[in-house]
Amino acid sequence: MGEGVNYYVPAVALGVVLLAKLPALVRGWRSPMVRAVNALLAMACAAFAFSAPPTIVFVNRFTGVSNFSAPFVYCILCAYSCACLVLVENWREDSRVETRSRRRVQAWVLAYGLVIVAIIGCFIAGEAPVERLLDFDTYYATTPFIREMLVLYMLAHTVAAFATTVVCWKWALDMSRETRKAAVSTTGRSLQIGLVFLVFGFLVNVVFGVVKLTAVGARWAGHDWDVLNRMAGSFISLNAGVCMCGFLLPVFGPWLIERVWRPWRTFSTLRPLSELVGAPATGPGKQMFLTTPWHSSPEQLLMYRLTNIRDGMLRLRAYCDDDVREAAHREAVARGADERDAVAIGLAAMFEAAAAGRTGKSPAGADQSSRAAQALRAAEVEDRGLMTRMARALPDLPPARPTRAAVTADGTEPQPAVAE
Repeated sequence: MGEGVNYYVPAVALGVVLLAKLPALVRGWRSPMVRAVNALLAMACAAFAFSAPPTIVFVNRFTGVSNFSAPFVYCILCAYSCACLVLVENWREDSRVETRSRRRVQAWVLAYGLVIVAIIGCFIAGEAPVERLLDFDTYYATTPFIREMLVLYMLAHTVAAFATTVVCWKWALDMSRETRKAAVSTTGRSLQIGLVFLVFGFLVNVVFGVVKLTAVGARWAGHDWDVLNRMAGSFISLNAGVCMCGFLLPVFGPWLIERVWRPWRTFSTLRPLSELVGAPATGPGKQMFLTTPWHSSPEQLLMYRLTNIRDGMLRLRAYCDDDVREAAHREAVARGADERDAVAIGLAAMFEAAAAGRTGKSPAGADQSSRAAQALRAAEVEDRGLMTRMARALPDLPPARPTRAAVTADGTEPQPAVAE
């Protein structure tokens, strides 16, 4: 089994992704894009699973035909190459709408279908009685019909890799030019990164095919260059991983960015603000907060944190002094901060002072807290990322002190605190 680890691990990973995509296939089976993605995943998973030496032995024993696995794997690789070309065509244009694109897809499917039929015919016509697990290509390189089968599969694989490399490279350049002209959406950015992966992955596939053909050609010339064959097989897993990243990034990238990465990044950024407004005034256990289940998604975690922050701000309302906010805002503007950042800095300074005032049991006056609440509501309407800006501003603020005393020892009215 040790020999098959490099094949089975990516096969299992691809199988998990394929299972995760099955509901989408059931819902959108009419879409050429959905079918192409699932066909690609299925062929890549099968190629790894059936290329593993233990699986080769099992298939040969099960069928009772020596080296039956060789043409079987070659046919899977041809189907995978075809799926790559079809997926790229469907990415660029919807084959249900664009006649030229649909015709190219049909031409690729027909061409690779004929190659698969020819591979099967060559294997039936040829003879390969000695089972070879790792060096079938070079061992039978001079055998009639088998050599033709080898050349067919290698050329089909290399041609598909080269064609896809050229298409992806041109497409990546077009997207790069568009990026310079205007901002790109999350989907566009994911596609652009995916194309870079694909260019590298398919370029390696081209090199893989050339190296294989060179090793076979050396056998025709009477030389033993099996080292090239072993070298080509050593980076199959890496190459497949890069290609799969390239294909899956445009499909899953936008979802991962919008539903996982951005909520998690915002959740982490909000931590200082959450700790500030959520700190209990008289010790732990005195205030109630929403608890997050261990299985919560990043979006749920962010929702709970935002809810707790708003609840904490509401509890701090009586301690908010609008004079502190205005002073911090003016100072931020004087330092050159833009208006949105200056507003966030002012509010962050106000809540920091309010938290210190709560600890000292010194609420602000009703007029000050009312003005502060109005300023907060207005800022939230203007800036959807206000909470994040406030959280980022907190670490750079000086330590705050209580802004007002509720009632002094001699019963006089509280006075505003002097800013230091």
